[in-house]
Amino acid sequence: MRVKCALCDVIDNIEDYSLQAKRLRNRPIHTYMCNQCHERIKKRTEERAASGNFKLYRSPKVDDDF
Repeated sequence: MRVKCALCDVIDNIEDYSLQAKRLRNRPIHTYMCNQCHERIKKRTEERAASGNFKLYRSPKVDDDF
C-alpha cells in the first residue's frame, strides 16, 4: 500500500495486510506519518517535557459505578 506522510509529503510503501494499513483504510481520520517525522516529533516533545514548561492536558477520568 502506498501512503503519503502528512507532514513532509514523502511517499512510502507499507505492507497491505499490516495493522497500520488496516487502520488507514478503515478510519479516514487517521493519517500516516513517516518514521523520520515521528522520531523528530518524539525528540522535540521529550525536550519540552524535560524543560519543565510542558503541560499535557488530559481530560480527567470519570469513574462510573454502573
